[in-house]
Amino acid sequence: MSLPNMIFYGPSGTGKTTVANLIAKNINKQLYKLNATNASVADIKAIIADLNGFQGQNGVVLYLDEIQNFNKKQQQSLLEYVEKGDITLIASTTENPHFYIYNALLSRCTVFEFHELSQEDIKEAVHRAIGILQEEMDITFTEDAVSHIAASSGGDCRKALNTVEMCSMIAKVDETGKISVTLEDAERATSKKAFRYDKDGDSHYDILSAFQKSIRGSDPDAALHYLARLIAGGDLISICRRIMVMASEDVGLAYPQAISIVKSCVDAAFQLGFPEARIPLAQAVILLATAPKSNSVIMSIDAALSDVEHTHTGDIPSHLKDGHYAGAKKLGHAQGYQYAHDFPNHYVEQQYLPDEIKDKAYYFPCDNKFETESLNYAKKIGALWAKKKR
Repeated sequence: MSLPNMIFYGPSGTGKTTVANLIAKNINKQLYKLNATNASVADIKAIIADLNGFQGQNGVVLYLDEIQNFNKKQQQSLLEYVEKGDITLIASTTENPHFYIYNALLSRCTVFEFHELSQEDIKEAVHRAIGILQEEMDITFTEDAVSHIAASSGGDCRKALNTVEMCSMIAKVDETGKISVTLEDAERATSKKAFRYDKDGDSHYDILSAFQKSIRGSDPDAALHYLARLIAGGDLISICRRIMVMASEDVGLAYPQAISIVKSCVDAAFQLGFPEARIPLAQAVILLATAPKSNSVIMSIDAALSDVEHTHTGDIPSHLKDGHYAGAKKLGHAQGYQYAHDFPNHYVEQQYLPDEIKDKAYYFPCDNKFETESLNYAKKIGALWAKKKR
């Protein structure tokens, strides 16, 4: 059986180890198992030494759990043997392999993503576990109890199976020796729903991404859901940083007052702390999600930064340079500058951009009330930026 190098990526309790064990049972190769949490280069060298022995004559399969805990040197120690085919690697990780696995090793593996199990999947596993228990004891579970176990597992089958075992221990036994697990027993065994959250892991960034995209997409219900996940994780700083930037990035000039209101909500949240902080945070999120949207601010500053970093933009026009020092006049600095407030409407047309980019336009108003009114006013007074093609 030809077996590729594989990386199983996904949350806990979704079957990564189970699949690896099933594969190992159907191959004609020596199987080694290591957990990267406590394994070392010495363990890898011991496996490599076995390649020259009788057991390793057909090559070996290494199942490496939690590979993200191996540093670059440890991962590189596998590379030569994986590349030659002496070692077939099956690795599992709960973190994104594109961030945590050495590129040379990653390029030689096929990545399989495991997804969070549905409640129906979990219920099926729970019923199977109950059937196994019933071979050893007289026990029944109400369907309400099964549903609660599935719902509270957070898509983690291992968590659900552990809960089934816990229920069998805490449920009352009647005079005949029969155990009946009720919804109340299941609730006692699962005092709080399992919640996947790691401030340094994928779930953190996935939730933040969904949070911002929901606000940008004007869906207050989804935005509140992801806010609740972040609150459950106790991550006040990430919430506040994200909503502050969204006030300018996604709402921006469509509702310029949004950033002031959001800043006030953020200040209140930090002063209050959890659990009360959830209220001003929810106010800010609902405001941002239901506000009109404009991305003109981020688009304009990023375009300007791109030119500064990648284009020769030329020198500042002489009439704009500082003239408040002796000798400035001899250099021609600040000569010919026209003071805008001396003219009607406090505007006079003159060149502000360097010669090389004098016709460049960075700011493009979006179609909302505030920016439309600003553009119309600029056109009315003959502002140069409004005359540029848009």
